[in-house]
Amino acid sequence: MPASNNPPFPAVLRLFSVMVIIVLIIGAGLFFAPVLVKPRWPWAVTPFNARFLGGFYTAEMVVMAALLVWNRWSPGRLVLVMAFIFTAIVSVASFINLGYFNFARKAPWLWFLVYLASVAVSGLFLWRAQARPSAEGVTLNPAWRGYMPVELAILGLYGVGLLLFPLTFSGVTLFGWIGISGVFKLYAASRYFSSQSES
Repeated sequence: MPASNNPPFPAVLRLFSVMVIIVLIIGAGLFFAPVLVKPRWPWAVTPFNARFLGGFYTAEMVVMAALLVWNRWSPGRLVLVMAFIFTAIVSVASFINLGYFNFARKAPWLWFLVYLASVAVSGLFLWRAQARPSAEGVTLNPAWRGYMPVELAILGLYGVGLLLFPLTFSGVTLFGWIGISGVFKLYAASRYFSSQSES
């Protein structure tokens, strides 16, 4: 694809991506060094949830690093959409569960600052570039294009169920469901946007 049809990201967005990667390194510490990171986390996490969240942050860190390396609108748009959806959902869930945060500590304040800033920045750049045409890609065959909306509906409904009724849908308590629900919603969103760009 010619570079004129797929311009690089602005320097400000790349700088913000570097800052996000630094935060994600801390989150990845829940997987690699939970004894060090768990006491500093904004809320109490069980050993399983710490490793799960740490694994999720590690995967997100790899995606953000890839975004920095490629530095092009495609595939960056999908990464920004997923980041916007995830951080918006986590921010709303965090506001719903304010009672679990100890605001006498710095960690909860930093948590809200990082997530709300991420919602604002990714949303702003998506809004500014909404008129940009989708990058040309491989055309999916009709069977896959029919399958993707079905998968979107199933995973999206499951994710919403985990968000609204976490005990009913998973039995995982408190914040473990945010990561699981976010994973399903991110995957569903990526399937949706992939199927839309191919149509």
